[in-house]
Amino acid sequence: MRGARSARVRTDYEAATGRIAGLPLRRHHVLLVAWTVLWFLLVEPSGGFSWHYLRQGEELLFSGQPDGGLSLYAHHPELQIGPVSLAVARLFDPFAPHTGAVLAEAAMSGLGLVMLVLVGRTAAWYYLGTGTNHRRLQQRLLVAGLAFIPMWVEVSVRFAHLDDVLALFFTTLAAHALSRGKQIQVAVYLALAVDSKPWALAFAPLILALPRPAWLRTALWFAGLVAVAWLPFYLGNLDTVAAAKFTIPNQPASALRWFGVTDPATPWWDRPTQFALGLALGSIAVWRGRWPAVVLLGADARILLDPSVYTYYTASILLGTLLWDAVGQKRLVPWWSWIALAALYGGTLLIPSDSARGLVRLAFVVVSAGYVLLWPTRRTRRPRRGGHDRADGGVTGRRERALAGTAS
Repeated sequence: MRGARSARVRTDYEAATGRIAGLPLRRHHVLLVAWTVLWFLLVEPSGGFSWHYLRQGEELLFSGQPDGGLSLYAHHPELQIGPVSLAVARLFDPFAPHTGAVLAEAAMSGLGLVMLVLVGRTAAWYYLGTGTNHRRLQQRLLVAGLAFIPMWVEVSVRFAHLDDVLALFFTTLAAHALSRGKQIQVAVYLALAVDSKPWALAFAPLILALPRPAWLRTALWFAGLVAVAWLPFYLGNLDTVAAAKFTIPNQPASALRWFGVTDPATPWWDRPTQFALGLALGSIAVWRGRWPAVVLLGADARILLDPSVYTYYTASILLGTLLWDAVGQKRLVPWWSWIALAALYGGTLLIPSDSARGLVRLAFVVVSAGYVLLWPTRRTRRPRRGGHDRADGGVTGRRERALAGTAS
């Protein structure tokens, strides 16, 4: 009798989590892995476009050359790559250039799959105690993941931007830690994101989603860890300040053109405004009880005001829509992930006019930001933290936590 009951419980658990024949594999994970491998094989022959910047940066950082070490950013402001990213790039230095690039691309592609799992578990923890249907969550994650992977391969393989990859990966870890109430982890991961790529500062409002008493301590940890990574460069060579003024061309397809900005390069006010807008929108989202929208809004601010229109920028948008589709709302169909892919990536390929592409970028930002901030959403009532076991005698609470940790 006990054996039959155990077998029935195991069968129910496997059905709820989508496991395949008792293996630690889930159906949607297998499909997403296959989808990732397919895109990797399609893109890799023309991949690694920017990997040489990572190689150059890490060689200079760890060299004794006058234009390297702590003087790196003062002499090479074009290397807008955080020190954490350069340190990670160092791991591929022992290999031949081509081999190292392919290994890095494969590793970065794998991180995209890890992020999908993390987002699924973030959603499961976020809805813990609300009777989450994990099979529906897995279906939602699968459909959103099918849109996410092509853009992830764009940033991780075609351009091989390790700095953007790490910034988004650590941000995903921060969101997962936030869903579990891990305050210090949120600070550590957000700081690592900024230390990988400075524009990740726009995701800092995630700290405000923590309980108010934790704000100061978490913010101090965050600021301290950012300072540990960046301050040595500013103290080592005061000319490093000039790196923040590095400009790039203002491309015709940029949304900036629709604001009447025709400067040939980045206007002096652009970067500060970009950060301020991202922080402001993210803070409003948290105030509105919609912290899963913070990443999307920060990425929106970036593509709205950035003078460049590289396709890998869209990866940050797709992470934002993925978090919103999986965590911010409970619709079965993740519309925003596919809208973003069609508008920002499909538009780049299919719309011939630079001006029209800029208008599409502008329209996406306005509509997506307005939707996640203003559109009515059904608030999910969650039990008080720590009360899951007491509310149902212990068994259901423990089962839900196990599902949240492994089902997605």
